[in-house]
Amino acid sequence: MKLDEKLLISFGAEIIRYAAGDFIFEEEASPSYYYQILKGSIKENNYNELGNEFIQNILGDSQSFGDSFLFLNKKYNINAVALSNCEILRLKKDDFFNLIDQHPKISVDTNKCLSQRLYFKTAMIQNLASSIPEKRILGLLDYLKSFHKDDEKFSFQVKLTRQQIADLIGLRVETVIRTAKKLEKVNLLKIEERKIFY
Repeated sequence: MKLDEKLLISFGAEIIRYAAGDFIFEEEASPSYYYQILKGSIKENNYNELGNEFIQNILGDSQSFGDSFLFLNKKYNINAVALSNCEILRLKKDDFFNLIDQHPKISVDTNKCLSQRLYFKTAMIQNLASSIPEKRILGLLDYLKSFHKDDEKFSFQVKLTRQQIADLIGLRVETVIRTAKKLEKVNLLKIEERKIFY
């Protein structure tokens, strides 16, 4: 979801800068802010008891994150970590709800965004259950492309490394590289100068 930046600032949002590797919020913290990325990218992750990282999502320019937690009386069950140097708009929870009260259409847009995320999370779980690498990769690309307006074939540039794709869908990076080449041969994605377009 992307809210108008000037509107957010008018309700008290501030621009916070994070360096790559900084935690924006951590598991077990109480949700206190609406976040929207101005520049850079973040990952949502958590760790198991052995310290292995599980990446839940990677988000970039103009995308919001952590907003679903604002509607629950529960602590974060994920971390948000800057993948690059970031500029992020941060609006206090109470101010966010005040904004929604005064602009009811934003509430509808928020519900649409949360519904879309839930739909594709369910689809991702189904794809992860598949043993077919092509299905896992295409499921991830469908999910990522769903946040962008242009639906034309190959209009979406995947801004993830092969390693990040592998981490998101539980494959080895070699499998992702090999499978991406197969998908290009059957015209399901395009690779130009090592960049993937879907």
